[in-house]
This record gives sequence, C-alpha cells and structure tokens, in this order.
Amino acid sequence: MSPTLTLAELAAWLDADFEGDGDCPLSGLGTLQSALPGQLSFIANPVYRKYLASTRASAVIMTPDLAAEYPGNKLLTANPYEAYARLTERFDDRPAVPTGCHPTAVIGDGCQLAEGVSIGPQATIGRQVVLAEGVEIGAGASIGDGCHIGAGTRIAARAVLYHDIRVGERCVIHSGAVIGADGFGFALTADGWLKIHQLGSVVIGSDVEIGAGTTVDRGALDDTRIADGVKIDNQVQIAHNVSIGRNTAIAGQAGIAGSTTVGENCTIAGGVGIVGHLTIADGVHVTAMSLVTHSLHKPGSYSSGTPLAPTREWRRNAVRFKQLNELATRLKKLDE
Repeated sequence: MSPTLTLAELAAWLDADFEGDGDCPLSGLGTLQSALPGQLSFIANPVYRKYLASTRASAVIMTPDLAAEYPGNKLLTANPYEAYARLTERFDDRPAVPTGCHPTAVIGDGCQLAEGVSIGPQATIGRQVVLAEGVEIGAGASIGDGCHIGAGTRIAARAVLYHDIRVGERCVIHSGAVIGADGFGFALTADGWLKIHQLGSVVIGSDVEIGAGTTVDRGALDDTRIADGVKIDNQVQIAHNVSIGRNTAIAGQAGIAGSTTVGENCTIAGGVGIVGHLTIADGVHVTAMSLVTHSLHKPGSYSSGTPLAPTREWRRNAVRFKQLNELATRLKKLDE
C-alpha cells in the first residue's frame, strides 16, 4: 500500500513551493482525468489545461505560470514532469522482497553473496558469481557462471544472464530479458554455414534499465557495451559488439545490428532499424520506424520512410518515388 504524505511534506522533499492546504493528505498519483480525492496529479503539457477545471485530484503539480488557472492545492515547480517522475518513487507500491536465499534456489560453488542479497524461488546462480550488496534475483531467474552484478541491481523473474556478464550498480533487468546470448555470427562455406563462436561478453554500466523481452548479444571478440544511464525498452534487439553511449534511450522493437556505435544522449524511437558497422554521433534523435543505413556524424533529428496515407494515394506516390531518379536526371540536363 502506498504511503500517505502531506502536501507540505512532498513540497519539502521536492524542494518545491506549494499553495493551499499543507496538511492535505496524498496517497497516490493519477492523471488529471482519472485522479480521485486523495491523489496528486500533474500537468506537463498545455494540451491538458482543459482538464484542470474538472479534475478530482486533491492537488496538482504545475508550473508557476499556470497557478492562477487552478484554485485548488498545488505544487509549483519549473519541471512538473520531472517532479512527477521523482514522486513515483515515494508512492511505489512494489511488494517488499525478503533478503536471503529461498530454499528452492540453486547456488553454484564459489559464489560471493554480499549483505542484503535476495534470491527468489527456483532461481539458479552459477559458479563463481559475485552479487554485491542489495542485489535482487527474481524467481526463476538464471545467472550464468562468472557473472558480476553491482550493488542495488534488480534482476526480475525469469530474466537470463549467460556466463561472464558484468552489470553495474542500481540497474533493472526485466523479466524475459536475455543478456549475453550468442551474436548472429556465421561464415558461409562450401558445406553451409559455419558457426563463429562468440568469445566476447556484455558489459553493462550503472543505472541502466533493460526492458522485458529485450536481448543483448555478447560480442564476437570484443564486448558488447551498454554505458551508464542507458534506458532500453521492451523487445529491443542489441546485436554483438554494439556500443551504446551514456544516457541514450531506445524505445520498443528497435533493432541495432552488429558493431554499430551509438553515442551519448541519443533517442532511438520505436521500430527503428540501424544497420551494422555504423557510427551515430552524440545527441542524435531518430524518429519512429526509421531505417538508418549510413553513419550520422552530426547531432539532430533524423527520419526516414513515408507517413501513412490512403492506399490509392500511397500507390500513386510509390510509383512517383521510383521515377525520382529519372526526373532528377532530366532536370539536370535541362539546367545544363
């Protein structure tokens, strides 16, 4: 159950100002449309101003310039969305996990388990594994031989780490994620495809989150690397020897082919495909469903593809797209 905190307590925790009843009790969060009395809401996008008059929330987080539009209790901050994100920690109702090792878990020889480690039912921990203080291994998770997992990291139920994976501090790896499976490496021979054994590993920094069903392949020779602060959504494919820079965010169903380097502070939107052996600069933002086929050396926003249109219109445009080279050649001749 979420804790109950007063408006004044939350304002002090956020280092924000408040107006209204400082003793107003708040026990949860909700949208402007769905919040009930006793809950706190927020407005971060002006398009939702129309709901201020009808919201049932007991208090609203907003910027000071909107204060006059709402007569009720309010928390005032320059960045309401950041404040909302921080408050989700205070109202997190995820069940507490008991420390210790469940009797059905299997622990290999030579493991080092620090204070406060939690290992859930039917989890399997390989040999020579190091779990730092406060690490949580969920039910049915599998941690391969030689893995090192940093303090405060949570491996959710049925996530899988292959052998010799290194994970930093305060990471979250969600259920169904597979870290360190073989990269897609085969050599074509006269007798068919010959497997290239993947001899590298995966090195994950601190404060990284990896979504459910996501796969991060181990390197062929060098390691696949995920730097500090990277956030990866569900069902993303990170191929062997990829390197992802600090604080980059990758949305669901994106795929990055082998040996590509993505810089720091990038955003890769849902469904993006990035081919192999490319370099993506820091500060690049690739919009949804784009296909990246060449390196991007300058920061900025990049897009590809055509937007949805009625099928008849799309077919006509597709025909014209095929004629662009011919039209460009004719125009060049006319200019000459």
